[in-house]
Amino acid sequence: MTHEPQIRIPATYMRGGTSKGVFFRWQDLPEAAQAPGAARDALLLRVIGSPDPYAKHTDGMGGGTSSTSKAVILSRSESPDHDVDYLFGQVSIDKAFVDWSGNCGNLSAAVGPFAISNGLVDTRRVPENGVATVRIWQANIGKTIVSHVPITNGEVQETGDFELDGVTFPAAKVPVEFMDPADGGGTIFPTGNRVDDLDVPGLGVLKATMINAGIPTIFVNAEAIGFTGTERQDDINGDPKALAMLESIRAAGAVRMGLIAHVDEALNRQHTPKVAFVARPADYIASSGKSVTAAEVDLLVRAVSMGKLHHAMMGTAAVAIGTAAAIPDTLVNLAAGGGDRTAVCFGHPSGTLRVGAEATRVDGAWQVVKAVMSRSARVLMEGWVRVPGDVF
Repeated sequence: MTHEPQIRIPATYMRGGTSKGVFFRWQDLPEAAQAPGAARDALLLRVIGSPDPYAKHTDGMGGGTSSTSKAVILSRSESPDHDVDYLFGQVSIDKAFVDWSGNCGNLSAAVGPFAISNGLVDTRRVPENGVATVRIWQANIGKTIVSHVPITNGEVQETGDFELDGVTFPAAKVPVEFMDPADGGGTIFPTGNRVDDLDVPGLGVLKATMINAGIPTIFVNAEAIGFTGTERQDDINGDPKALAMLESIRAAGAVRMGLIAHVDEALNRQHTPKVAFVARPADYIASSGKSVTAAEVDLLVRAVSMGKLHHAMMGTAAVAIGTAAAIPDTLVNLAAGGGDRTAVCFGHPSGTLRVGAEATRVDGAWQVVKAVMSRSARVLMEGWVRVPGDVF
């Protein structure tokens, strides 16, 4: 019996925001994986270690969570208006598929630093000291992201004193702007309404705000589904009934948003849409043991990613939160106290996060020029990742 030797592929393991993933330059991928399709998906699944019925990713680079089963492919952009093209793959943990339907807002913070360090940005755009502005084309959703990367002595600065709840150690701040964050058609509210009556099988009718900004997201009120908004991961992820209920809401909302035709299709679209529940401010203890007081935040938000409550907040969902908060009378805006807002600070399981967004109404339709938040990023390891040669 013959055995194929392993192949090695240049790769970098990076943290971006509260996520981490394996980063590749497009030109470094095996030729069969340079084009979209089965070979590329098979490669990324094997790199991460999926599908894994144990949900541990012991034989791969993933971490057994939605925040750590991610892959990024970057290439120098051919557009004069952008520096780098960014493609994101959310790798399923227990199923053999890669979801390309959305972006990762957290890893977006690592794209600029990686692109500069790996020669994908024109050196003339990188100062010796200061801030490099990296124009990113997010290929999954067809949107522009602008990253402001600190540079010291001609190199990306990764260390610093910026603290981000959900990340253990401080690092350099990387402000990220998500330009025109509505979906490709520019429709922030796919149903045309800021609040809808969403009929969920087994639950009945729920008030819901369904929004396309950053990532398609369904917001419901925490108290309407028996929650307080102060929950931590174990409170939800250890409750199969709660997870099933949230998935039912997500599937029903996906149909209503026009993302799928039938609720059964939600099984093969795990990355989008997201489902989140909101509540008015309250005191709680974050997962780190830190006390968060009601006076510190405008509202509370908990969000589900890939079938589990997120340990902090997805960056793209934070864009959706900021956008919805800026538009009067959405459930997010009402939970934050209503009125006009250009920024909101919300409480999540690991602490707090501030995101800014400015909304305007043009010809009766709501538009958001950009949403802004600060994250951080750091190289964890670089070199080569190895996979069996018969992975294709």
